[in-house]
Amino acid sequence: MTRRRVVLLFGGRSSEHSISCATAGGVLGAIDRSRFEVIPVGITRDGAFVLEQDDPARFALDPASLPEVVDNGTRVSWPESAASRELRVTDGSGERSLGDVDVVFPILHGRFGEDGTVQGLLELVGLPYVGNGVLASAIGMDKHVTKTVLEGTGLEVAPWVTLTRAALAADPELWTRRVHSLGLPVFVKPSRAGSSVGVTKVADWAELDAALDVAFAEDRTVLVEQAVVGRELEVAVLGGRDGEAPRVSVAGEILVTGREFYDFEAKYLDVPGVELVCPAELGDGELFELQRVARRAFEGIGGEGLARVDVFLTDAGFVVNEVNTMPGFTPISMFPTCWLRSGLAYPELITELIEVGFAREAR
Repeated sequence: MTRRRVVLLFGGRSSEHSISCATAGGVLGAIDRSRFEVIPVGITRDGAFVLEQDDPARFALDPASLPEVVDNGTRVSWPESAASRELRVTDGSGERSLGDVDVVFPILHGRFGEDGTVQGLLELVGLPYVGNGVLASAIGMDKHVTKTVLEGTGLEVAPWVTLTRAALAADPELWTRRVHSLGLPVFVKPSRAGSSVGVTKVADWAELDAALDVAFAEDRTVLVEQAVVGRELEVAVLGGRDGEAPRVSVAGEILVTGREFYDFEAKYLDVPGVELVCPAELGDGELFELQRVARRAFEGIGGEGLARVDVFLTDAGFVVNEVNTMPGFTPISMFPTCWLRSGLAYPELITELIEVGFAREAR
């Protein structure tokens, strides 16, 4: 069997750099080497493309020392046009070819990677890639746009107010009134960030200014969102092939017992106070409706490849919280766990994603 050459692209300029590296470690350790030849390409925090080591242990998620891509002096060059698929690298011994690329697997989280920028680069040079396209990636990265699009499809989302520094300065009384109309508690979030980076739960209006400063440090646009009371559920979505409907997994549930919310430390640093349960206890009708909502959200943003859809189950029904177009992908992350409980093991899930991405070539 001829192996397909896969570029695993990770790291990046966002605040989620280390999480992307940890995801890379998981994929490097599980990808089917009998079917795929892997070229690991890292993006440094400054945005340089470097040839990385094909070593899963190097990118293990260690709370004491988070993994990262360091500048090793190499430089990877993408094809000069769509007429070629050759990847090249320059190092201390000169320039050499890495061969023709069959598909790129960009496992980048956050801005400058998950937001359509890298997807646009790959479109320009004509390389098939795994995951969502430019538009869906851009929509999914921006929480304000995501909520606006989902609301337009008829899905329920939490009430919110979107702020910028300029708007606040121009009419602070107006924006304060709008924010206070949401009631307490609220969540303050950067519009374009993931992994709960820059997110604060505010239970007293005296805490709002500090929370805004934290969020504005991540993005120039910030959401203040009404807190939703309900069960916190997540489902994983896989794009179909050849026009098939998206597939949706069983649900996982996040049980928060000793923390304010499911924050960055709870997601990645193995701190106490949070339990992940998969599959979640849901009636057949509830699961069917949740999967319908998730499919509708995925299709609403023009999703392709994969996504994790996060929702709240309230007394009034499902409220969509987020559509994550490149969810955490370590072996213990919710996305692969939901598929494992649905009958698709981690290595097979990686293979399926690559095959769906490779099918872009035929479109």
